[in-house]
Amino acid sequence: MAKIYSIFIFIFLVQISFAQQTVGLFLNDSTSLNGYTLFGPGVSKITYLIDNCGNEVHRWDQSTTNPGASVYLLENGNLLRTGRINSNFNGGGTGGRLEIFNWEGDLIWQYDYSSNTYHHHHDVAPMPNGNILLIAWESRTETELEAAGRNPITISNSVWSERVVEIKPIGTNEIEVVWEWHLWDHLVQDFDSTKMNYGVVAEHPELMDINFGVNATGNNSDWIHLNSINYNSNLDQIVLSSRHLSEIYVIDHSTTSLEAAGHTGGNSGKGGDLLFRYGNPQSYDRGTSDDRVFYGQHDATWVPVGYPDEGKIMVFNNGQGRPGGSYSSVDVIDPPLDVNNTYTISNTEPFSPEDLFWTYEADPPSDMYSSNISGAHRLPNGNTLICVGREGNFYEVNYEGDLVWHYKMPIGNNGPVSQGTVLTNANAFRATRYGADYPAFVGKNLTPGDPIEVNPLPSDCVLYGDPVAVKNYANLEGVQALNNPIHDFIYIKNQTKNEVSIEVFDIMGRLVTSLFSQNEHIEISANNWNNGFYTIRISNVEKNRFFVQKIIKQ
Repeated sequence: MAKIYSIFIFIFLVQISFAQQTVGLFLNDSTSLNGYTLFGPGVSKITYLIDNCGNEVHRWDQSTTNPGASVYLLENGNLLRTGRINSNFNGGGTGGRLEIFNWEGDLIWQYDYSSNTYHHHHDVAPMPNGNILLIAWESRTETELEAAGRNPITISNSVWSERVVEIKPIGTNEIEVVWEWHLWDHLVQDFDSTKMNYGVVAEHPELMDINFGVNATGNNSDWIHLNSINYNSNLDQIVLSSRHLSEIYVIDHSTTSLEAAGHTGGNSGKGGDLLFRYGNPQSYDRGTSDDRVFYGQHDATWVPVGYPDEGKIMVFNNGQGRPGGSYSSVDVIDPPLDVNNTYTISNTEPFSPEDLFWTYEADPPSDMYSSNISGAHRLPNGNTLICVGREGNFYEVNYEGDLVWHYKMPIGNNGPVSQGTVLTNANAFRATRYGADYPAFVGKNLTPGDPIEVNPLPSDCVLYGDPVAVKNYANLEGVQALNNPIHDFIYIKNQTKNEVSIEVFDIMGRLVTSLFSQNEHIEISANNWNNGFYTIRISNVEKNRFFVQKIIKQ
């Protein structure tokens, strides 16, 4: 469980001189994952990339629209960006435009996935084959609703169902639709036996009850409101998040489009039916409000292979309307996946698990809350990057829940704000940390620039584990690494005649070894280290003077 983060033990905190700090970097601990954080403020046409010290290292500023809403840095260095355009669909997260910019900022492809009857929104998912998965609203008429078994007293206008489409970008402004799935093909209802889709809802967890989540007095147009999509190439499956129904869904991507419209085919043998769902078992009559887990959640993603908790699903649980008070948490579940990559469920009980596998929340819980947007994802060193979207706060916590990095996005409605400005609604849909060894950065100029905020405070922030960039530290004289490259040992000479702290970090910013010593000659074993770049950092006990050097293990 997470520990309190309202009181921090600050290590190498940004120094605060005369102005009150309100934005920018607050904390960069040595155990933070060294890399670069990408975000596109909801009120800006600019996409930013910053280092762990909050310095801008790159930006894309040629877009003509605000994001709608996610942005991704592809492995080839291109930026995949969504854009907000006008349409007949005016719900939260309206997008419609997809763009690809190269590293230099040139627009190399653009397409508007929008018409009178469908419109992209919220999110996309880049795929290993270069294609793009997207989610889109599709309009269904009142006549279609009634024929499908919707209770007529809840029908006051058309309803937006959902579709998932895989597109292949072609040229500079065209696409090929490679695959598609429509929720409308997978419905059930127990309201009217004379209409389509009639059946016992509790006997069909693989189908969506067309009458769940609607009422006779409200506007039921944006019925499902998907807000994220994530692709698992190992399973060839897709996970979706529905804010309005407080559920996540897994569907089979291995089907053909024809199979996806039915109930057989694909690796699962179940066509386009829901393979797994979780968060609110009331939706298929296998639970009560006491069994509910998610409350308006966002950003359902699989933990990648090779990361701690690989194969599990992480969710930013916004927590709006949560019993006991509204607060947000980051939750990880372990789905009941069997050896055939299908999900087990009994004939009467809801999908497991009963308990969360891992969770992070503040202490008190109300200290972290965003009513909408937001996201979280696991990092390769086991830490988790969290975007509390309404606040524009980015937090990195370790597996035990300790805060190791904190950045407040300094972007308001009119662009970057001055240090000291209090932002109450910063609006960041998501933030993504890419490790320093991410392929997109090979051969790129990542020289740190200035912080984004206006009138930044002085900083002595250290880029831990960075094999290239070395900031202007207060130099610690009298120490020296005697051998570089290294093989089995590092030999260090300490002529300070005082005790020093020695820390070695790998290229990902992970602490490899640490010790204190006042010996003049210090020997550190490197036998168990992998070959590659490392950073050695030697400091005095007061931690105000440093010696930093890049080393190579061969």
